[in-house]
Amino acid sequence: MASTVLLRSRLRGLVLHRPRKKPGKSKQSMNITKNSVVSFNYTLSNNEGEVLDSSEGREAFTYLQGAQMIVPGLESQMEGKSKGAKFKAVVPPEHGYGVVEPQLVQRVPKDRFGDQKVEAGMQFQAGEHSVVTVREVTDEDVVVDGNHPLAGVTLNFDVEVTGVREATADELAHGHVHGEGGHQH
Repeated sequence: MASTVLLRSRLRGLVLHRPRKKPGKSKQSMNITKNSVVSFNYTLSNNEGEVLDSSEGREAFTYLQGAQMIVPGLESQMEGKSKGAKFKAVVPPEHGYGVVEPQLVQRVPKDRFGDQKVEAGMQFQAGEHSVVTVREVTDEDVVVDGNHPLAGVTLNFDVEVTGVREATADELAHGHVHGEGGHQH
């Protein structure tokens, strides 16, 4: 009886046996909150059901919650979930890659590309942090689009949370995840 605690009921004089709780921390699943390191698998599709991206066959994606490493609409829906959670997240363009901004679509004279062959679908670096996608090529002009390729698209995520842990002090100071699934210094 070393593993039980005896309880006596005053009403009936019964002796009840209840298992003793082992000392130490109980293993509760951690919920996703700001500054959690989160790993998840996902499949991303548009409203037509076309798969746009997936982690299938790759490592789970790992990020620091609250560090703006994923689209805001998905990050907000991750909040409060725990390891093992499976859910669908629908993210409208305003909370994903933004709405299409017509002023970011421009006609550029074709001769600005020199002798380089230019075709619709190609992408070019424009400035230090921008990428433009070629939408149309005519004999004289090239139509380039500075919007994100998924701007204006409702994002449909199928998500499975595979891990949640507290971020280390170094991860918080650097603003990104270190170690497995993260940045290596």
